[in-house]
Amino acid sequence: MKIDLTDTTSSKINKALVRGRRAIGTPAVGMVLTLVIVTDEENAYDALKAAGDASREHPSRLLVVIRRVSRTLRDRTSSRLDAEVRVGADAGTGETVVLRLYGEVADHAQSVVLPLLLPDAPVVVWWPVNAPLDPAQDPLGALAQRRVTDTYTSEQPVRELSARAQAYTPGDTDLSWTRITPWRSMLAAALDQVTCEVRAVEVEGEESNPSCELLAMWLADRLDVPVKRSQSAGPGLTAVRMDTSCGPIALDRADGRLATLSIHGQPERAVALKRRDTAELIAEELRRLDPDDTYASALRFGVEKLNAPPAPPTPAALAAAAKKPLAVPVPKEEAAK
Repeated sequence: MKIDLTDTTSSKINKALVRGRRAIGTPAVGMVLTLVIVTDEENAYDALKAAGDASREHPSRLLVVIRRVSRTLRDRTSSRLDAEVRVGADAGTGETVVLRLYGEVADHAQSVVLPLLLPDAPVVVWWPVNAPLDPAQDPLGALAQRRVTDTYTSEQPVRELSARAQAYTPGDTDLSWTRITPWRSMLAAALDQVTCEVRAVEVEGEESNPSCELLAMWLADRLDVPVKRSQSAGPGLTAVRMDTSCGPIALDRADGRLATLSIHGQPERAVALKRRDTAELIAEELRRLDPDDTYASALRFGVEKLNAPPAPPTPAALAAAAKKPLAVPVPKEEAAK
């Protein structure tokens, strides 16, 4: 069931939700959270579809906030809120409200969303694109216990990771981190099978792929060994190679679907390691609403390494430099002769 409301208010939207539930005979029970999706018109369909698929595992109220661009002076000076209310089969296992904000009300989306939150239920805010650099300080982000961004959609993912680390607040997370969950699980399981010391690691993947960077940060943080970042044609992450005291360990995925796990002294094994779609990633993030301390540790470790001052020269380097003859500049007149 769909109910379209033009130039409406939050109060009228709540009444429409009640009216829709009564019409289809469904009580407002069973929903475990409110998921607020902040996006633009271009990406709204894909984001809503992914959230709808995830709601089969996590029944929730979906609030889609779309700030419409005001093209005329009248639109910029006036405010209007249009809404589309979906309940029943049109909303999957929960309820969906698509909010389109025009004019000045677009700058105060939190005042529209707040009355529509489920009472006594957690709130998650997801920015599929154009996430704020400090999600916790965003007016909508301040309403949530969990804030989900996606660095992969930014123009400069690695630089944005640095901004995420500097502004990190418990409850922040990123889908680029969620994408490497199967890799982290597989690598941890591989190391559990051996009693060796890891001496160095190489992470191979696409250039400027934030998931590759985060995996390298996590390995360096947890293993406290040098991690080399190398590039490949992709897709995404393609390989992780470890140099250990017992021989090499490698997890290689060239096609984005099936990987090969190689442990020295053991037969090679094929491992299902497909690239997951957005619905699976969101469903995973909604399973836990507590702060992700592992993500925070890896993110801060990587940024500290990037921003660390250069190491002082060693005594050997200083002695070698002292033996080099000094380069004396030659005047231009002498050089001409």
